[in-house]
Parts: sequence; structure tokens; C-alpha cells
Amino acid sequence: MRFTDDRYAGERQQFDLAVRLIAHEARTHIIAALTGFSQDRIRKLYATYFRRPDGSTIRRQRGKSPTNVAFFVRNASVQAEASTLVYLFGLFGILEITERLDPLPSRDCSGVVFGELLCRAYETYTSLYPRTTISFERSWNLYRAITSRKDALLADCLHCGNIYVQDALALDRAECPPCRLSRTRSTATHV
Repeated sequence: MRFTDDRYAGERQQFDLAVRLIAHEARTHIIAALTGFSQDRIRKLYATYFRRPDGSTIRRQRGKSPTNVAFFVRNASVQAEASTLVYLFGLFGILEITERLDPLPSRDCSGVVFGELLCRAYETYTSLYPRTTISFERSWNLYRAITSRKDALLADCLHCGNIYVQDALALDRAECPPCRLSRTRSTATHV
């Protein structure tokens, strides 16, 4: 039997996704949730493929994943990146946005397919923002905060109509990050 036979295709997909997630420095519990692999198997993959004798390795994230939503709205720049990431979630089909701006997880994908699409969305984000502020871990948190926990929401700008990410519990000035930045710059030049 060859590894390329159809009966191994599913496991090959899981393996490829696990390696991809380790490269993105995802925590073990996220990799296990997306691939179905045991935590022990993930640790062995890391030890086998990512530890090098010269000491250079992919950093392993330890502890609980970040869950603070305030990170995404701490300033207009990070808020703009978070909004872009949510657009990419929708573009890659892991998020559906209703007319009322209610973000819902896609019913069409789960498991390995969801993990692959999440990686593609994050990789597209990193190509758009060379010096990213949002790590893969935080993108996972953003997805969960906006779809299942409802800690974050989508709002539309009063000035231009752009849709942006907002903390569900924070006071909102109904300004998207670009409008907020331009208002801040115009105020600074008039002073």
C-alpha cells in the first residue's frame, strides 16, 4: 500500500494541516480541535519536524489562548487589521454575515476543511500586512469572539458606511478606523 492511496488521503490532509498550524505557532489544543489528532501526536510531530539541532525552532505557545477582545479595538490600526481579518473569514467561507451584520459560523465547513480555510485567511492577512499585529492565536480568538462568544460585533460607520469590528461591551462612536484616523489627523493639523 502506498501513502498516496485514497484511504490515506484524509489522514494526509490532517497531517498537512497539523504541520501548517504548528508553523503558525498555534497552540496544541487548537491543532487537536481542527485536525482530530491527539495532543500527544501533535507534540511528537513538533519534536520530529520542528526541533533542530542548532536550537532554531518554531516557538511553541504554552498556556491558555488569549481571549481578550479589547486587544482588537485598542487603537484604529489594530481595529482596521481585525476588520480586514473578519472580511477574509467571510471571503474564505468560514463566516457568513447577515444583512443585520450578524456574523455566523459557516455551516458548510468543519474540521480539517475549516482549519485549511482559516489558515488561508490568516496567510492572506499576513500578505496584506507585512508587520502583523494579530497572531494566528489571536485570529482564532477573533473568529470565536465574533461568531460563538459574541464578545465582538460588526458595526457600520456613521460617516462612510464601512463595516468594522467593535467590542460588544464598549461604547462605540460609530466611526470606522479609517474615519477615526482621518479625524485624528485633521484635528492634529488644526491645533
